[in-house]
Amino acid sequence: MAGSKRKKKRNLFSPIYLTLVLLILYLPILMVVVYSFNAGRTISAWQGFSTNWYTRLFSNGLMKDALVNSLVLAGLSAALSGGIGTLGAIGISRSHFKFKGAVESLATLPMMIPELVLGMAYLALFTGVGVKLGMGALVLTHTTFCVPYVFINVKSRLVGMDPAIEEAARDLGAKPLRVLFDITLPLIMPAVISGMMLAAAMSLDDVVISFFVTSAETTTLPLKIYTGLRSGGTPEINALSTLMLAAIFIFVGLSQLIKAKSDKMTSPR
Repeated sequence: MAGSKRKKKRNLFSPIYLTLVLLILYLPILMVVVYSFNAGRTISAWQGFSTNWYTRLFSNGLMKDALVNSLVLAGLSAALSGGIGTLGAIGISRSHFKFKGAVESLATLPMMIPELVLGMAYLALFTGVGVKLGMGALVLTHTTFCVPYVFINVKSRLVGMDPAIEEAARDLGAKPLRVLFDITLPLIMPAVISGMMLAAAMSLDDVVISFFVTSAETTTLPLKIYTGLRSGGTPEINALSTLMLAAIFIFVGLSQLIKAKSDKMTSPR
């Protein structure tokens, strides 16, 4: 009897605790979304429902340029990090050498280094070697910190893959490149796409690193939001933030969906 009462208390406490955690995490985000539909200019008082700020946002030429820059940057960095991360994961998983663990740790190190440190390091590097700041520098830096997301996704997929499949192909006379393109890449492609989508989401979200390596002619959407808030934000910034949040949620959701389907297809029956 006492055990059933304790169980009921735990069952009652769990949803309350989960609700509180979700409120703490997502209430600020929800407020941004709500106030993007505020009719007034102030972002602290509700003055009625309106989509006026979305209309003004889409008619703002500077915002459109920043959006295009962010999309181009996210696409290029995701594509480059997809290629580098995939090849690195395949190379590491198929190799056997003494310092393999250390190399894997180095491959994921950019995820753990503070963005402020990375931004200052890249600024010093580009200034020292004479690389012009702007879109090229942004692509290089975003590719660097996006590679680990692809690397981890693909490597975890390779670990769960049956090596007998590749061995059977080699036994039947397939050359290494044929095995790579006909066997390995099709099997790991969902993980590659998932990692690239996550990389694109991280690129769209970055402010700190971009702040150090961008130029006056190249402004990304997160930087535009940041400078807008510093000069006294309007609900137009909230509208832009809402659209960015939606894009990031879509990228992350699709990546998780693709990864879940891949794991389901390749799991032993």
